[in-house]
Amino acid sequence: MKNIVLCRIDDRLIHGQVVTSWVKQTGGNKIIVVDDALTKDLFMQKILKAAAPPDVKVEVLNTLDATDVLKEEAVNGEKIIILVKIPQILEKLIEGGVTIPKIILGGMGAKDGRKKFNRNVSASEEEVESMKKILGLGTEIYYQLVPTEAPTDVRKLLSE
Repeated sequence: MKNIVLCRIDDRLIHGQVVTSWVKQTGGNKIIVVDDALTKDLFMQKILKAAAPPDVKVEVLNTLDATDVLKEEAVNGEKIIILVKIPQILEKLIEGGVTIPKIILGGMGAKDGRKKFNRNVSASEEEVESMKKILGLGTEIYYQLVPTEAPTDVRKLLSE
């Protein structure tokens, strides 16, 4: 299994907080963005790769390929950050055999079909159900915008 140092749900994917805070906090040197639609959008892939620090490799994979890649043997010195927009992708990775002990929930913006979850997260019923399923599979989920902020167990947010 690959060495995953951070698994984050954040619909902005690679942005300032990820680049300045999370990469430094985790020592991550490879970002794998798992998003089926983005694998077909070469322009957005270029933007994401340009947003990452120069010493951090970025790959954009679909869910099936990411499942296979993440189950491969760890490469010495490689520290992977997984970024996804929605929890359903992580649910599929876990069900596909990828071990993810902890997920950090970052920002999920407001849009049609989503209701406010907390100050930076809005989630649809399907997304909430997916988070509950992930928790039921034994993976912890914490809301934490930046590493310096205290994490909040998502179970607490789900019960409010």
